[in-house]
Amino acid sequence: MFCFSFKYIHGLAARGVHYLHRPGPTLQDVGFYLLPELGQDKAYISETVFTFIFISFVLWTFHPFIFKSKKIYTVLVWCRVLAFLVACQILRIITFYSTQLPGPNYHCREGSKLARLPPPNNALEVLLINFPRGVLYGCGDLIFSSHMIFSLVFVRTYHKYGSRRFVKQLAWLTVVIQSMLIVASRKHYTVDVVVAWYTVNLMVFFLDKKLPELPDRSGAAALLLPLSKDSSKSKEENHKLLNGNSGDPADWRPRIQVNGKIMEDGTTVHVEAVMNGV
Repeated sequence: MFCFSFKYIHGLAARGVHYLHRPGPTLQDVGFYLLPELGQDKAYISETVFTFIFISFVLWTFHPFIFKSKKIYTVLVWCRVLAFLVACQILRIITFYSTQLPGPNYHCREGSKLARLPPPNNALEVLLINFPRGVLYGCGDLIFSSHMIFSLVFVRTYHKYGSRRFVKQLAWLTVVIQSMLIVASRKHYTVDVVVAWYTVNLMVFFLDKKLPELPDRSGAAALLLPLSKDSSKSKEENHKLLNGNSGDPADWRPRIQVNGKIMEDGTTVHVEAVMNGV
């Protein structure tokens, strides 16, 4: 809940920096020289690619509920993803409030009515952030790209927990294409994308080492077993169940563990008998 609540805080910060934005001449940018401008009529291509990455990742994280595959734990994966997103967006807020650049997007240029916001009449006007129009047509929150934060976090997470090599390679290629489309659509400067590439990767690498993986639940297994009114008897039965023994004293005797290969005719070969506990 804290992570989802922070998304509103990030939107509020982006709304606030829009009041400080001052349109001006577009800065010189290497990416603008190398990549042709898509134009306003094709600006949706960048958003389409980002939406594809977002939806694909969400569907993948919830696939254990459909395919009954336990290769990942959905809740634990999303806890890590949200932690990565919050940490990166905290850095992003600090960065774009430090220096406001004139936005290169079409609605942020000189002459556009959306480039500057009039002073708010009251606090409620700021707190409502004019969603979703205020998010889609924001200006000033440039360094570094929020779209790249989400894309890189999602791809890095799948690269770690995913199982298909081809999908991993395709995901990284898609992020590279997404980076170029963001610059070509003039939504960000090249520096916004470049800073996102190394900042997000370093932040995820650092936090991934600090956050714990799936904890060992063997010690807590006894708490998941049903308890009866006789607590002493229940503890004894739970101990037996956890150690593979039933309540019958006959089951406490040493057992013979047989490891071998059963042939089609029913005979067993390469048999190794090991006393239990030796």
